[in-house]
Order: sequence, then C-alpha cells, then structure tokens
Amino acid sequence: MFADYHVHSHFSEDTDFPMELEIQKAIKLGMDELCFTEHSDYDVPTVVNCDYDAYFEEMEKMKDKYKGQITLKTGIEFGIQTHTTKAYEETFRQYPFDFVIFSCHQVENKEYWRQEPQEGKTQLEYNRRYYQEILDVVKVYKDYSILGHLDVIKRYDKQGEIEFEKIQDLIEQIFEVVIADGKGIELNTSSRAYKLKSLMPSKEILKLYHDMGGKIITIGSDAHNADRIGDCVMESQKILKDIGFDGIYTFEKMKPEFHRF
Repeated sequence: MFADYHVHSHFSEDTDFPMELEIQKAIKLGMDELCFTEHSDYDVPTVVNCDYDAYFEEMEKMKDKYKGQITLKTGIEFGIQTHTTKAYEETFRQYPFDFVIFSCHQVENKEYWRQEPQEGKTQLEYNRRYYQEILDVVKVYKDYSILGHLDVIKRYDKQGEIEFEKIQDLIEQIFEVVIADGKGIELNTSSRAYKLKSLMPSKEILKLYHDMGGKIITIGSDAHNADRIGDCVMESQKILKDIGFDGIYTFEKMKPEFHRF
C-alpha cells in the first residue's frame, strides 16, 4: 500500500498550491491513496482556518474526476488545545471526515514556530508543557484518528532535541490513553525536509509505542506542494517493519483499515 496520509493544499493557510497538481503527482508516482489533511487551528488570531464547505466541494469534484486512478480521502488536521476541544467536537459532528489528525501547534494560543511558548522558559519546561497539553487533550477529546508528528516541538527548539528520558514519562501516559482508545500515531516524513537529526517521532518514541502495544500507524509526508508528495513514504515502511510493526493503516469514514507490509 503506497499511501500518503498528511497532505496540505491551497485550503491550508500556509500554502497556495493547487490540490489537483498534488493529485496528479501522486498518480504519476503510482500511489494507491492520498489523504488531504487541511489545517484547522481555532482561537489563534494569526491563523486562517480551512473553508470546510469549499474543501468538501472540491474534494468531491476531484474524487469524480480521478476515480479509478487513485483513491482520495477527505481528512483534516485539527490543531487542538485544551480550551478548544468543544469547538472541534462541534465541527466533527458537522462534517463527514474520513480521517482526523490531532496535532499540537500551540499552547494558550501561543505558537511554537513563533517561539512564543518557549519564551522565558527552560528547554525542559517548554518541552514538558507541550506534552502535558497533548496528554490533557487526549483525556477528554476522542474525535480523532491519530496523533500527528508527536515530537514536532523539536522542529522549533533552538536548543536542539531534548533527551528522550526527560519526557518519556509523559509520552508513556499519552500512549496509555491513545492505545486504550483505539487511536494511533503517524510517522511524519518531513523530518528530512526540515533536516532534523531524527525521525518524527523519533525511533525511541516509535519503539515505545510498539512495545506498549500500539498498532495503528499512518505515514504522511506533510507535503505543502507537489514536490514532496509521497516523500520517503515507502522507505518509512521499511523502518517501521524493522521496529516490529506488521503494516500500516489507512482510514475510511474514521475506521482504520490494516495493510500488511
């Protein structure tokens, strides 16, 4: 199964790349499935959120146009914070998503890529605050499929990647909830594009998830243009197999579907 389950188009505020060109690239690569996961980050003044109605309308057009050439899925990336969970519950009830990524991009409406949550804190403090936010959300919010780029905070950490042992206890608590709820995580291949030193999440985190009994896992390029569609997806399958995973998952109407390596 050649599937990319984390892709953004012009319906996300951080790219203006046409959806159709990304679909055409995926077909050229011989992909089986492509899942668009447009951005939605509530209560953050600097973010323009996805126009859901226009997005669903465009997706239906693309599904009809490219039927038989590739399977297209309608996903979303919710940038959830503890105080926005109710708003996302309402959105989820309104739209028939195939797949929902829960990502943590901000805490207290402060954006990590702008270095706002990091300001005035030690590396340990802002890292543990990040994972605590994820833990607090997964305890109360259940309308998601997988956790996106779990340790993405390292992308914006000017002090480098924090030692796994310093945040391991919080990640274990997160996985206890996620696995019990029948949710999953993703292997986000954009670590190469951002020239990070480790995978995203790291091998330590992937192994911990596997060893704790986690099975549901997707692979996504986090592409914002056609150049990165499918980037490192098949290579990542080999990495997951070496760790001990049996296969990857895709989603249909929020239900996970297993594909053995």
